[in-house]
Amino acid sequence: MQNHRPHVRIEIPLRHRDVDQLGHVNQAVYHVLLEEVRAEFVHQALPDLPFTGYVLARSELDYRRELHIEDRYVIGEAHVSALGRSSITIENRLLRPDGETVAAEGKAIVVAWDSEQRRARPLSEEERGMLMPFA
Repeated sequence: MQNHRPHVRIEIPLRHRDVDQLGHVNQAVYHVLLEEVRAEFVHQALPDLPFTGYVLARSELDYRRELHIEDRYVIGEAHVSALGRSSITIENRLLRPDGETVAAEGKAIVVAWDSEQRRARPLSEEERGMLMPFA
């Protein structure tokens, strides 16, 4: 996400249960935090469409810095980096409270889903139009 202005930016509180025996936020929690960022992204980018219309197909995550409960919250950012026939590639990252130190960064590929047919479906023109401002 370097040199790209994020289109979704939210603060997410850290909880005591997020911390493991090593005294830092557990690695699995980073995925949960990024899931919250993606959910907010879908809410902002596609406000009139159900979140259940999309499934996570791929998730990549690079850990850069530890997070601690003393940080109190993280900043999550996300934007669209690519649109496929049925997929949306979302680049996302977690920042420490200073707003500059990257704790983790990666990308997720979300696929438009037909819940009746139980398979991927093409993105509609309406969806593409709503997503373009976030690219």
